[in-house]
Order: sequence, then C-alpha cells, then structure tokens
Amino acid sequence: MHTRRWIPEAGPGIEHLVLRRDGEAIVAEGAIVGDRFGAFYSIRCDALWRVRHAVIEVAGNGRIELSADGAGAWQDGEGAPIPALAGCIDIDLTASCFTNTLPIRRLGDALAARQAIDVAYVRIPELSVETARQAYTRLGANAYRFESIGTDFRADLQVDDDGLVVRYPGLFRRTD
Repeated sequence: MHTRRWIPEAGPGIEHLVLRRDGEAIVAEGAIVGDRFGAFYSIRCDALWRVRHAVIEVAGNGRIELSADGAGAWQDGEGAPIPALAGCIDIDLTASCFTNTLPIRRLGDALAARQAIDVAYVRIPELSVETARQAYTRLGANAYRFESIGTDFRADLQVDDDGLVVRYPGLFRRTD
C-alpha cells in the first residue's frame, strides 16, 4: 500500500491518495480539496493497469460512475454504453496528479517511443466527461513528457520508481 500527497504549485489545495492491491486489482482512492471544491475518487484497475471502474464525487455537486471493459468500451453507472469514450483505456481527472500514473504504468516499455492515447477526461468540479487526446514519452529514468494533443500544453513529469508523480512543473509537487 502507498499513501501519497500532492499540493498545487500555486494556490491552495491538496490531493491525498491511498493506492493498494486487492487480489489482482489495483485500487486508488483519493480525496482532493481545491480552491472551491472537495472531491473523492475511487479508481479500480485490472492487473495490467487498465481502468475497469471509477466513481468520482464532488461535494454538493453530484457523483458519476463509469465502468470499462479494459479494451475501450465504457458504460455509465446505469449500465448504458457511452460511445463518446470508445477507445479510451485510461481516465484523467483534471484535479488529480495521480491519474498520470495510469498510462505510465499501463504502457511501460512502449513509452520508449511517443504514445498517443485517448483518455476519458473528467472535469472536476463540473463532473463532465469527454474524450481527450494525449501523449506520453519516456525521457529517461523516472522522467516522462506529457502532451495534451490539440493544445500547446506539455509538461516534463518527474516520477518515482512506481510511476507516481513527484513533480508536475507548474501544477503539482508531492509532499511526502
């Protein structure tokens, strides 16, 4: 089990994560307190780090539940298909530093070359979900480039040996 915390590089806030194994599954549970919101998430992945289930709650603003088959098909909490997320394997929560770990761990050695991926992108605190195009590339030991495809945003992430972000320049830094 890992317990980690991140704070924003500018402004108030904190993310607290507990990451553990549950049999073959990997379970991430976290709480995020931002400038004007509080949120909780639970993300369950299979042994290959493919997202299989996620629940995101924002205090006073609702809850969403998503399930995935690990091959790119998604459903909402009622079991209805979400065609707009077809092809997404990972989830990215806008307020979370942890969710960068998912593609880093899942793609592993493939990140020696730039890997463009689609992710289920959840905006917090709005709880809106859409597909976002991103790319990850390993730059060296414990260093990865993140790119938001279609925008000019990119960041060179420092991670630990478990793929958990240590520093996300301009956005987050780990405090433990």
